[in-house]
Amino acid sequence: MTNVPDNGFGLNRRAFLTAAAGLGGLALAACTRDSSSPGPHPVAADAVSAAEAARSHTGRTVDAALNPQTTDIDLGGIHVRTLAYGNAVPGKTIRANVGDEIVAALTNGLDHETSVHWHGIALRNDMDGASLASRDIGPGQRFTYRFSVPHAGTYWAHPHVGLDTDYGLYLPVIVDDPNEPGNYDAEWIVVLDDWTDGIGPGPRQIFSNLQSGGMDSMGGPSGMGNMPGMGGMGGGTDQSGADTATATSTGVGTSSLLGGDAGDITYPYYLINGRIPTAPTTFTAAPGQRVRIRIINAGADTAFRIALTEHTMTVTHTDGYPITPVDVDTLLLGMGERYDVIVTAGDGVFPLVAAAEGKNAYARAVLRTGAGSAPGPGFRPRELDGRVGTVDTFVAADTVQLPGGRPEVNLSADLGGGMMGYHWTINGRPYDQTEPLTIRQGQRARLTFTNMTMMWHPMHLHGHTFQIVTPDGTPGPRKDTVIVPPMRSVPVNVVADNPGDWMLHCHNAYHQEAGMMTRLDYDS
Repeated sequence: MTNVPDNGFGLNRRAFLTAAAGLGGLALAACTRDSSSPGPHPVAADAVSAAEAARSHTGRTVDAALNPQTTDIDLGGIHVRTLAYGNAVPGKTIRANVGDEIVAALTNGLDHETSVHWHGIALRNDMDGASLASRDIGPGQRFTYRFSVPHAGTYWAHPHVGLDTDYGLYLPVIVDDPNEPGNYDAEWIVVLDDWTDGIGPGPRQIFSNLQSGGMDSMGGPSGMGNMPGMGGMGGGTDQSGADTATATSTGVGTSSLLGGDAGDITYPYYLINGRIPTAPTTFTAAPGQRVRIRIINAGADTAFRIALTEHTMTVTHTDGYPITPVDVDTLLLGMGERYDVIVTAGDGVFPLVAAAEGKNAYARAVLRTGAGSAPGPGFRPRELDGRVGTVDTFVAADTVQLPGGRPEVNLSADLGGGMMGYHWTINGRPYDQTEPLTIRQGQRARLTFTNMTMMWHPMHLHGHTFQIVTPDGTPGPRKDTVIVPPMRSVPVNVVADNPGDWMLHCHNAYHQEAGMMTRLDYDS
């Protein structure tokens, strides 16, 4: 990552339309775009089909049923009515082997359009679950997603419509490689989330308040600043009873790891596997067992710093791809990021604690291997202040390095915007006015994210992984989502090996809804 000069680019941009909620998708085979969509662009359906045919195929099918609906969820003594897949948060894990075909039949029980985006999977473009690549599914309608899975890893699924990512609509997707040596005895899937629906203001209300004046408008004499789930909260206590940190001008605390403000929203609760800290889930193992923990950040506005009490974590994968293993005490995950770690279980009861970075609150689960009781929900393990694993810590394994050589094309994604009016842009434009980036199949590209705002942004590219380029020019880890700190530049290398039109956006749900999204289009 490199520093960039503060020239004021991108602040106070013009108003936007909430395109992500309003765009209707069309089937890829039609090779046309709705006239109201930004940058109509034909997609080469034959190229998409050829790419799918070239993927490995086992002939095995993994069937799944997805039923997004309004339902009642118990978060651990706190009951909410929310949106979820079936009657659980997270939804049921989908598991497949490399080369299997996932056949996911969706029945939309919501009162609005929905979709399923298969986050991190390099799948065929017309099954990506993001308009315009694939169509949104109307209320009461059915649609079957059908695609092969080419790479092993930890992935997840969620809608790509409006603010539905800040509800309970998410589930893990795990792709195994039968040829990968296991080298572990047990597996624990851990999904992190920030939660407001059914407790504090709903996502729509939060977004409306952000639009009407940013965080400053939510505090002050009106009293709104003390409502759970709102930015603008001042001092007080969190759910564990601990004193909260002094709020910044945006109403949320700061983080040196994130380069400044921690986020836009203070949530009533932070969850691990759908449970609040006072009623955590428990994972049982035997002392001495090697446990693979697959960690997914499904939050909308919160980075988490996660640690397992009295354990060292050996990080083995970033966003599904193997790295040279590194020992850390704690890990930082932005929204959309995933990390796999191995721990050797001690003997006793050990809290797994995910600190909501800069927000002075915690999510919590428990690893139990023996007798004893866990400390209370306010417990903070010393590991959270130890060796921190960030994107700069890791290097991709030799087996997954992208091809080297001089890039054939240079692409720029300049991140702009600010809290005044709550405008967020890429290359000076909100999504409804975007000028897509373009690439040709087979090209090697250098894509540079340049953040000219005072807020960090987790940037996600659909349908691909990229490789981080470190400040000294050497290759870093393979990822599909990367934190871009304020006033910094992050270059990544991309190989154009998956034809179609692909979304490129901030994975803060509110920044995306406010316009920080564009496309990477393949030229026919």
